[in-house]
Amino acid sequence: MSRELELVEAFVGLADTLVAGFDVVEFLHDLVVRSVSLVDAEASGLLLSDATDERLRFVAASTEQARMLELLQLQNEEGPALEAYRTGARVDVPDLQKYTGTRPGLHRAMQEAGFASVQALPLRLRERTLGAMTLFRSSPGLMNETDTTIAQGLADVATIGIINSRALVEQERLAEQLQAALNSRISIEQAKGMVSEFHGVEMEQAFEMLRRFSRNNNIRLSQVATAVVRREASTAELIPPHGRALY
Repeated sequence: MSRELELVEAFVGLADTLVAGFDVVEFLHDLVVRSVSLVDAEASGLLLSDATDERLRFVAASTEQARMLELLQLQNEEGPALEAYRTGARVDVPDLQKYTGTRPGLHRAMQEAGFASVQALPLRLRERTLGAMTLFRSSPGLMNETDTTIAQGLADVATIGIINSRALVEQERLAEQLQAALNSRISIEQAKGMVSEFHGVEMEQAFEMLRRFSRNNNIRLSQVATAVVRREASTAELIPPHGRALY
């Protein structure tokens, strides 16, 4: 299979993953494995920022060595991946032997794992950086421009996929909140009708009675309405729990 065809299949496969039953962990694992097969690198790892506190977390690696080195970067709170994440720019370490003066323990661990050079690419869209992908190579020097472009393209696909995933989660959360609000509104309307009927007052006055009860007892209006509809004893002054039938 030609490299061009393999590259097309890789991007199509990643796009299919985004559409059908998107799973972030599976998607990113697929991405680091494909990156190694498409560019001049022996291993790849990926760190992703947590959506809540923006701390980097390990999420995927193509080999066990890459996984350990990604975790080591997190443990030391330094390394090419963390620098790429913090700066939003590519970080190149073309020869690990020449960088023994900085991060000696980390670079020594990378060499002991069989790697001679490292490149870290930010997962970035405009001003937003979500993480970093590290490419480990067994020979010194940088990848050629074509491989670097392909690797950055894969990182860009990952970024778009993650942003879409988080947007979908947020959309689902908002949809759940909206549905909860609609359900609460239904309960409130039912409670208004019951209070209005029992006390012989207008609907507006019944609503004010519900609100006053809510404030006086420091209970949410939706909870008060639900309790009224269920004839719970806690709302006896609004509707007795065993009062006469209303309908």
